[in-house]
Amino acid sequence: MKVCEIKPETDTDTLLPGAQFVDAFRLETDGHALDARHAAERMLARQPRWAEALLTLRNILVTPFGLKTSGASKTAPREMIGIFPVLSATPDRLVAGFNDTHLDFRIVVDVAASGASTQNVTATTLVLTHNRLGRTYLAIILPFHRLIVPTLLRQVAGA
Repeated sequence: MKVCEIKPETDTDTLLPGAQFVDAFRLETDGHALDARHAAERMLARQPRWAEALLTLRNILVTPFGLKTSGASKTAPREMIGIFPVLSATPDRLVAGFNDTHLDFRIVVDVAASGASTQNVTATTLVLTHNRLGRTYLAIILPFHRLIVPTLLRQVAGA
């Protein structure tokens, strides 16, 4: 299944007011069996080994800066999908993400019928940076983000 980068179709002011970065990727799948939660679970619950290796390296590199390595929180436990806390969920949309000192981010998974026998699954990423560290971090991870998100979306069709 082909993943395409598309113009984001989300209301950024509602999801993450002031977001400076927004992108979206879409996958068309066969059938109408998925809701947003199941699509997000297929995307985020497991990652390819190469992406896990990058995440492990990222966690090692950011720990000295005090950045979060997961959205898990001891003070306010939340439902998680992978390392991401679920912020809201409906059958058509799941919003996950967390806030940190350097940036806030959201990943939005939307599912919509696109024809008599197909569905579109769209992953939108929003980022609001707070300081120079956040802007630097975003610049460094963007090339990897553009590889990882389409790969994760393909897992929706392959599961």
